[in-house]
Amino acid sequence: MRYLTPRKAAKGLGAAGPGSATAQHWSMTVSAVALAILTPAFIFVIASAIGLPREGVLDYFARPYPAIVTALFLIVGLLHYINGTQIMIDDYLDHAERKVATIAAKLFGWAVIAAAVYALARMAFAPDLPPAILLPADTTIVIH
Repeated sequence: MRYLTPRKAAKGLGAAGPGSATAQHWSMTVSAVALAILTPAFIFVIASAIGLPREGVLDYFARPYPAIVTALFLIVGLLHYINGTQIMIDDYLDHAERKVATIAAKLFGWAVIAAAVYALARMAFAPDLPPAILLPADTTIVIH
């Protein structure tokens, strides 16, 4: 027979335990500091790309510095968004609403991360591909 004292049962739990608000606070703090460093670099990258033709933008983001800065900014920013929305959801929603909102917020955040990384990878590794939304030049569209 195993006897568990109340102290032994509570050890590792509480305000500083894993998955607690302390861990969320540190995660938000670290991502905020990272965003404070990445934001000026991202603004410089985007400002340098404004006004370039399509081929120029593809060539610009095929270079490592703009692609890496953009990817880091988007990933860190969206992870900060996911953690921030989790805190708001925990504060204002209960039970089933909390679960649905948490799933929706995380799904949205990770979907945007995946789309952004895919777009950057496509620009970096295959800049000569035609855009996916344009039709071939010999296509005619008839509207009735």
